Amino acid sequence: MSTSTEPSVYKVTEIIGTSPTSWEDAAKNAVETAANSLRDLRVAEVCKLDMKVDNGKVVEYRARVSLSFKYET
Repeated sequence: MSTSTEPSVYKVTEIIGTSPTSWEDAAKNAVETAANSLRDLRVAEVCKLDMKVDNGKVVEYRARVSLSFKYET
């Protein structure tokens, strides 16, 4: 049985998620929040990790995520 695949176009956008506990939670928060307004999410790639520091203590983890979703015409 042969399956025909139609061409698709995907848009890529960068988003930043935050968490007081970990980079994993920050990335997860970014994707799950984006999923509330974007449909047909495909791939999420963590591009950069950083931390917010206050008075010598880490107060927030940040994950920059490149997220792709199907472009609708």
